[in-house]
Amino acid sequence: MATEVRPEIKARSFGKNIESDLAPKFLRVVENAAIASARTMGRGERELSDKVATESMRLTMDAIPMRGTIVIGEGERDQAPMLYIGEKVGAEFRDGMEVPEVDIAVDPLEGTNLCATGAAGSITVLAAAEAAGLLHAPDCYMEKIVVGPSCKGAVDLEAPVAENLKNIAHCMERNVQDLVVVVLDRPRHEKLIADIRAAGARIRLISDGDLSAGIAAAVIGTGVHAVMGSGGAPEGVITAAAIRCLNGYMLGRLVIDKPELEERIAHMGIRDKERIYRAEDLAPGHQLIFAATGVTDGALLKGVRFFGEGTRTSSIVLTLMTGKVRFIESIHLAKNADVKVRFA
Repeated sequence: MATEVRPEIKARSFGKNIESDLAPKFLRVVENAAIASARTMGRGERELSDKVATESMRLTMDAIPMRGTIVIGEGERDQAPMLYIGEKVGAEFRDGMEVPEVDIAVDPLEGTNLCATGAAGSITVLAAAEAAGLLHAPDCYMEKIVVGPSCKGAVDLEAPVAENLKNIAHCMERNVQDLVVVVLDRPRHEKLIADIRAAGARIRLISDGDLSAGIAAAVIGTGVHAVMGSGGAPEGVITAAAIRCLNGYMLGRLVIDKPELEERIAHMGIRDKERIYRAEDLAPGHQLIFAATGVTDGALLKGVRFFGEGTRTSSIVLTLMTGKVRFIESIHLAKNADVKVRFA
């Protein structure tokens, strides 16, 4: 259950425009992490790829003037040396300058296997909001449906798959046979896949990376019309931040199927394990920032490209209150005297 923002925190958090102040800085965080992990691409060392991305994010965030708290990260403190849940990040200055207080959700490298094998769709990503603006989701699965703006309110987690697909097709003024649904290729989705095929829709099976697929579903022209199935709950919260900024629609429900998860959600203050969350419940912040950079080529973002004069990155930065959707191509020049900038 989303936590109510205390009035004193609201006042402190809104003293500055978090989005305008921090969005460019968070872009640098995901860019640096993408470049670091891209240097390990294809080496088959998934743990190394994740490690360098995490270290880069931590180093860059510690140079940003803010009081940041990691609410979704690499795990609990005893499981993760950096960017663990509850970790404080950011730099405070002695001159008395006021700095924003923000909650941060990170996935330093979504698609570690994709990066390790050189496959498409790996990204570095984070979401941020004012204090208490992101749900502190437990590390479990979440059943999800993600669709674009035209399908708001047209899907239901309790409805049969065929009914949801029929409603999506109606909203998009097309046939069910024209729809492309992204599903994680997992044994637990065997029935879901069969139901989608029986309804006549097409499926794009992915090995990893349902977060980037969810974003693609909310952007016209990506060829993705919906994402269905269960994936990580922490990734679901980050996806929700992006979906709110893109005016899309998302539903999610925690999959609580073990006694230890029952205890964990009770400790976190989540009382209704059957609750169906909307994007507004998962990321309730008034100010939201979502930033991602491609590591390997994907449907939405190109991967990192290295060339003689430097490095080129492809990123997306979204902000809710200011209503900005930015696709950013950056060239990071090498520090050489004869460096030349190339177009394309």
